[in-house]
Amino acid sequence: MYYPTSQITPNLFTNGGEFTIITDKSDYAGYYFKTSKGKYFTGRNQDDRPNIELIPSILQSGEKAALTIEQQSTPVDTTVNYPTEFNVELYNNLKKVNTNDLISTPTYNPVLPTQQDYQVGEFRRYFCKKTNEYQYIEITKDTFTKLTVKDPQILWQLYQPFFIDWQLTGDKQQVAQVNRNSTELVIFRNKFFGLNEYLKLDFTKYYQPEVGTTTSGSYINGVNQGYVLDNRNGRGNRVSNSQNDSGSIRWDNSISR
Repeated sequence: MYYPTSQITPNLFTNGGEFTIITDKSDYAGYYFKTSKGKYFTGRNQDDRPNIELIPSILQSGEKAALTIEQQSTPVDTTVNYPTEFNVELYNNLKKVNTNDLISTPTYNPVLPTQQDYQVGEFRRYFCKKTNEYQYIEITKDTFTKLTVKDPQILWQLYQPFFIDWQLTGDKQQVAQVNRNSTELVIFRNKFFGLNEYLKLDFTKYYQPEVGTTTSGSYINGVNQGYVLDNRNGRGNRVSNSQNDSGSIRWDNSISR
């Protein structure tokens, strides 16, 4: 629905705790605008898409339980400090929402390197960035794929997926430098400011040294439990990278020992 410019208040901003996104009931922080009918939408204005409707946070006490559907649709005075927690079940009942149709949002769930990844020497870490702020989340490959293909079951409009190919083995200083370079190239090409801080500048995360020959043992969550990788002396360790659909960059580098 289009509103004339005279009927919207643009460029409003919230740090969170005031609104929830109507599609998944998650807390919203960022720019929004208000219409003359008392409705709120994401974005600085109607041209700053996506414009997803926002619901003001409401009380969960007996006062909230007494609200009717008509009262819920009445514009809420945003000068009141409403609690940040949202009673999803009550809201769904009042609005007759089919919970089977609710859209999910990305959650922190990092991929951990496997024994095979350590044998190869690298693996891929998946992330997404919130489109309206410098907020990053490390996610699974499945979530990354859903965001990339714009799966309707996930709120892809508000997140930009990307990945980093991550070195696991080799000389520790070289591993740190390769991972730093890969990360900084993603930052440079996509203007993903603050990504280094999100990673806590830990460019040797999941690192395991390459020593000795194969013996019995195993890896659990990427930690060596007695298993020693094959010696790769004399072999090249290639970090192979490319560009994905989300616009993130993978960097090519070859390290010879």
